[in-house]
Amino acid sequence: MSDEKIEATDSPTAASPAAPTLFRPELARSRGDTVAGRAAGLSSGRSGQATMRDVALAAGASLKTVSRVVNMEPGVRPEMQQRVEEAIVALGFRRNVVAHSLRTGHRIGSIGLIVADLMNPFYSSVAKAVETVAARHNAVIIIGSSGENAARERELVMNLLHRPVDGLIVVPAGSDHRYMEPERRRGAQVVFLDRGGGNIEADAVVLDNFGGAKEAVEHLILRGHKRVGFIGDSTTVQTAVERLEGYKAALAEADIPYDPELVRLGSPAVDMAETAAGKLLALDDRATAIFAANNRQCVGVLRAIRASQRLTALVGFDDFELADLLPIPVSVIAYDPAELGRSSAELLFARMGGDTRPPQRIVIPTRLIQRGSGEMMAQVP
Repeated sequence: MSDEKIEATDSPTAASPAAPTLFRPELARSRGDTVAGRAAGLSSGRSGQATMRDVALAAGASLKTVSRVVNMEPGVRPEMQQRVEEAIVALGFRRNVVAHSLRTGHRIGSIGLIVADLMNPFYSSVAKAVETVAARHNAVIIIGSSGENAARERELVMNLLHRPVDGLIVVPAGSDHRYMEPERRRGAQVVFLDRGGGNIEADAVVLDNFGGAKEAVEHLILRGHKRVGFIGDSTTVQTAVERLEGYKAALAEADIPYDPELVRLGSPAVDMAETAAGKLLALDDRATAIFAANNRQCVGVLRAIRASQRLTALVGFDDFELADLLPIPVSVIAYDPAELGRSSAELLFARMGGDTRPPQRIVIPTRLIQRGSGEMMAQVP
């Protein structure tokens, strides 16, 4: 499909034989004809992505008029612009923006980035990397936050695709993404970041969550800790589940029984993690070490340890600012968040440019940084 400005005339006599006829309101009213009705008829008889010609037929407009609306040029009557825009939405029409950019060298538009929490520095690093790649392609990014709410995620996805953006990078909050399939069949490109999509075959750029968590807990066990606590997110969050599985695997390999009392889930915020960690430290047979499953939870655990005034080993998943400058520097499972953003953006632009490989799953490796808090030996009773 070409997205070049189509130089067709508004006159029906000057149009090519294949061009649509002009919309006649009096005939439409007599037939009960609507833009949505025409679009539905065209969609039912078409496989693949909608074209400008489809939009023109659905709107009862000339190709020139559709081209003006798509390219945001003046000279279209408001009522006709509304009909064309309705047809674009109904048909799911979207320009081949990468091809257009290669031909013209002009801005190709925008891509959407949906993250879980704009307050988390992790997502700031991701967004900066995505923006850098987008800038190389003369594109801008539109960012939204789902707040780990599946309904909000779906609302953002649909709003952005109907804006339309030219592609999406999504940190999924929900576990079922089949709702995206109709838009993908119409040509929308989607890459999942940090977590894979649910019930959908799609590209994903993720961390080695299982391996990183397992390495962290093994490290604590080697220091003599048998009561290792886990502070994590809800089991609806895929990364939390994978990190919990890594925690369990490390315990199993060391023949340490899994104790649900040492596992506290559903603590996404700092204050919630602090409360959860405080309970672990107040147990009669308390945790002597804690694995915090993300950076915000690690901050909460640090506050709980300070309040308890009890020596407690700690390893956190995700590095964070000033972690190396604390009185006891924090040992972490680290990785490059910018690489997550960079890889997902490069993959998205490749898809927008015509890459038809099967869905890709790119795994970003993690590494343990030993700074002190994770190297504290278990105290002999």
